[in-house]
Amino acid sequence: MIYQYTLRAICYLYIALLKTASKLRKRKRERRAKLEILITGTFYSDNWIITHLKPLAMSDEVARVRMVSIQDVPPMEKVEGIYPPRSLIKLVGGVPARWLYFVWMGFKTKPDIMGGFHLLINGLLAILCAKILGIESLYICGGGPREVEGGGIETESKIFNRLNEPDEKIEKYLLTAVDACDLVIVMGTGASKYFSSKGVEARIEIVPGGFDSDKYKPAALNKEYDLILVGRLSKVKRVEILLQAIANLHKDHINVTAVIVGDGPDASILKEMAQSLGILQSVHFAGWQNNVHEWMAKSRIFALTSESEGLSQALIQGMMSGLPAVVTDIGDLSDLVKDGANGYLIEDLDPEKFSQAYGKLLRDDKLYETMSDRAFRDTQKYSYSRVAQQWDEILITQQK
Repeated sequence: MIYQYTLRAICYLYIALLKTASKLRKRKRERRAKLEILITGTFYSDNWIITHLKPLAMSDEVARVRMVSIQDVPPMEKVEGIYPPRSLIKLVGGVPARWLYFVWMGFKTKPDIMGGFHLLINGLLAILCAKILGIESLYICGGGPREVEGGGIETESKIFNRLNEPDEKIEKYLLTAVDACDLVIVMGTGASKYFSSKGVEARIEIVPGGFDSDKYKPAALNKEYDLILVGRLSKVKRVEILLQAIANLHKDHINVTAVIVGDGPDASILKEMAQSLGILQSVHFAGWQNNVHEWMAKSRIFALTSESEGLSQALIQGMMSGLPAVVTDIGDLSDLVKDGANGYLIEDLDPEKFSQAYGKLLRDDKLYETMSDRAFRDTQKYSYSRVAQQWDEILITQQK
């Protein structure tokens, strides 16, 4: 309880600072003709950060995006990686050094926009610093409502996930911070509806990211794998459901093969489970890969068994590659997957329902081809160029 009350007090002080800064800075500084954007966050793969930063940097309204990071930022036009000094990292640790350097760079360079991927802590820093500097703030909500719900207890933030129980007061403070942000980017309609239902009046736009349509496209290759799952191997992804569904199909003499692209804390447990189910020879654990498009090209069906999800980037990539999707009916996945048209939505985490959906697609070539074509057509709006145009509209409107 002491930790919980301490965290409440810190959040209270944060909101007090935010309100004070708002009163002192009633007028925002005028923008440059072409925007300078300073942003920070943690990313687990090059593909993830490229998905978000490349189309933003491609916008005609943007001069440059600077990303403060402790990981190497992949090369992109108009994107510059900014790294905290090694001495600072050695003194306070990697993530705190990134936060401190982000704040320092904000005050030093005075960009037009300061932004953070995920609210805790990146978004909170961006919102407060932008308010103090009289510039615009940007919060990219990659994790959906759980970044705020219960005070962030379900997030990967080592500060907020230490709460023993959901905290409504901390949740309220976090919602107040979001409401103070100038532009909130969410991945799908679920997060947008959540914030609106909680009284957040900040501008909210849905931009799940942009993808390379030259890479993610249907490929005329012999398919090595019937199913592909891409994601971090953690509890929330419920990958064991996929393994159980494959085992069910094998019992029905349908010899399904699958590739699991990703790594995480549950990797060894899942491999042991595949062994115990007798399907290890049919499931390839590929680990983390930066060439996800090549794995998509070798697969037939995109599988996702998560119990919590926004609008999955991997889902978009798979469907752009012409893969019908079989996914849990949660979060924002129904924004893209239309049941019976370009894939199947499974209402609960029942392995038997997943295996039935896989079986339908694998046994009926005509059905598969129809859904594959529809999956491809329904995802063309997520190409780099289309999302860059969306950013143009958002940033132009933001000036008015």
